[in-house]
Amino acid sequence: MKVLLIGANGQIGKHLVRQLQESEEHSLKAMVRREEQAEALKESGVNAVVANLEGSVEEIAGAVEGSDAVIFTAGSGGNTGADKTILVDLDGAIKSIEAAEKVGAERFIIVSAIGADKRDSWADSPIKPYMAAKHYADEALVASALNYTIVRPGGLLNEPGTEKVSIAESLPGGSVPREDVASTIVAALNEEKTYRQSFDLLSGDTPIADALKNL
Repeated sequence: MKVLLIGANGQIGKHLVRQLQESEEHSLKAMVRREEQAEALKESGVNAVVANLEGSVEEIAGAVEGSDAVIFTAGSGGNTGADKTILVDLDGAIKSIEAAEKVGAERFIIVSAIGADKRDSWADSPIKPYMAAKHYADEALVASALNYTIVRPGGLLNEPGTEKVSIAESLPGGSVPREDVASTIVAALNEEKTYRQSFDLLSGDTPIADALKNL
């Protein structure tokens, strides 16, 4: 499968770059925001393209062109304000969905956040703009014609992955290594049980492939 990765320079994105590079099933095109990021990726053998999520749908569609699937793991980051959260995590995601539809990339996997589907759970949250952005980006994806998967990880850890997770439509709060989030996304690309599905993701005791098949 030809995969466009949006957010390749992020913390989950870097794990995805490595895993997709090593994959025999998939080929990778990495989308980044700056030319120097693209050059660094190209030096390590990655096909990279520059496009800005704050740009037009047409600009993003140019990056998606030729891809079978899109993985969206971009984010404005924790040090930006609500304005950037709206422009990147919400509008950037929606423009990416529109771009995928425009050029016929049918498969779309988005990284959301645990609890984003439950509006009452973040009514008083200090990161309410972020959760709202995730909620409505997910809603836009569900309403699209794309074959979607929405992955809602818990608290993200930088420790090594275990390749074992807990996956369900709804889970209590918890955490998961970023490396395991990436591994779950790669495994989900061709797993039919994840098609047009949304799920929470935490560390657990079940191998990732088995957890996905049990959805």
